[in-house]
Amino acid sequence: MRTLKKLFTAAELLHLPTDGRRLELVKGKVYEMAPAGGRHGHVANRAAVRLTVHVDSAGLGYVFTAETGFILRRNPDTVRAPDVSFVSGSRLSVEDIPDEYVALAPDLVVEVVSPSDRRREVREKVEGWLRAGVGLVWVIYPVTRSADVYRSLDDVSHLSEDDVLDGGDVVPGFACRLGELFG
Repeated sequence: MRTLKKLFTAAELLHLPTDGRRLELVKGKVYEMAPAGGRHGHVANRAAVRLTVHVDSAGLGYVFTAETGFILRRNPDTVRAPDVSFVSGSRLSVEDIPDEYVALAPDLVVEVVSPSDRRREVREKVEGWLRAGVGLVWVIYPVTRSADVYRSLDDVSHLSEDDVLDGGDVVPGFACRLGELFG
C-alpha cells in the first residue's frame, strides 16, 4: 500500500486520476490499493450476488461493490471502499444515491482478505467501520475458508465454512452457509 504525502479532501480524491488503481482516503492521506487476486474477486462477487438477491427480493435497500466510496469522517476526510456493502432503504433512497461518494456509513460491510493483507491493517479497517457506525462487519478469509463476524469489537464470532453467515437485524432474513461463498 503506497501513500501520497499531501492531505486530501474527499472532493479532491474523487478527481484524482486513478489510472486503474483503487484509492482510499484515511484521515486525509491517499492510499493506493493493489488490485485483488482472482479468488478474492470470486468470493466478493458471490457474497454480493447472494446479498443482492436477498435485499432486492425483500425490498431492504441497496448493495454496493468495491468501487463505491463511503465518507466516514470529515476534517481530515476518510473515504473507504469495502469489497461489498449494504445500506438500508430506510437510510437511503434510490433517488438519493449520489454520483459522488456516499456520505454515510453502510449498515453492513464485507471485507474479503487477500494473502497480501496485513492483519493489523484488516483490524484497523474493522475498527474504523465500527467507529463510523457500521452495524455488522463480515471479514472473510478465502484461504482458510472462514470468517469473523463483528457486531462490535467485543462481540465477534468466528465461523468455519460449514457455519451459517446471517444478516441478523442488519440484513433481516439473510442467511447462507459460509462455504457457498467459496464454491
